[in-house]
Amino acid sequence: MSGHNRWSKIKRQKAAMGATKGKLYSKVIKEITVAARLGGGEPSGNARLRVALAAAREANIPKDTIERAIKKGTGELEGESYEEVTYEGYGPGGVAILVECLTDNRNRTAADMRSTFNAYGGNLGAEGAVAWMFQKKGVISVKSGPSEDQLMEQAIDAGAEDVILLGDEGAEVRTAAADLHTVAVRLQESGLPLGQQRWAFLPQNTVALDVDTAKKLLKLLDALEENDDVQNVHGNYEIEDAMLDSLLQ
Repeated sequence: MSGHNRWSKIKRQKAAMGATKGKLYSKVIKEITVAARLGGGEPSGNARLRVALAAAREANIPKDTIERAIKKGTGELEGESYEEVTYEGYGPGGVAILVECLTDNRNRTAADMRSTFNAYGGNLGAEGAVAWMFQKKGVISVKSGPSEDQLMEQAIDAGAEDVILLGDEGAEVRTAAADLHTVAVRLQESGLPLGQQRWAFLPQNTVALDVDTAKKLLKLLDALEENDDVQNVHGNYEIEDAMLDSLLQ
């Protein structure tokens, strides 16, 4: 899964450099609003809101912007009403793709998803077409610094399921979906430098891609993520690091 993790890291770097900063802000603010609407504005009793607030801090979103998003969610301020929709399909090379969206117009988003898949060599599937290939997990990014032994020991003590080492880019600690916040708090208390915390749909098996297919897939992923309604894109692809680096040059 090294190529998959590398691609996720590149997306975060692009956002941090400002290339997609506005889109990142919009996605995080939408998630905060929906989380507050569904579970209330108090983070202590709302796991989804806690994760969204952690993402906001990582993205350096101003405090007053965050507070307004929470108030829109709880109804204290007027705001858009977003609906959660997940689309499933296949990309080049038979790669299974899940697309999580927050939309104020389901018909528009469905049409956009269908046209994007078709334009980049994929096809949109029916509900349940590929979801069975993924498991929902908690994912906690750990910044570089701690030794491998230190990271492994503290992750095990915190209740993590797995640790994925990413070299100079740090590591990912993976948890059961329900344990994300508990494990993150324990890791933070142990002194580890944490980054993004999120839920992700991780593939149970991956598809290794050749360079031509990988190039086509990356164009599809970019196009999907450019859509304002898209929050997250998950796939069961595997691209070698060297290949990915060459494609992104």
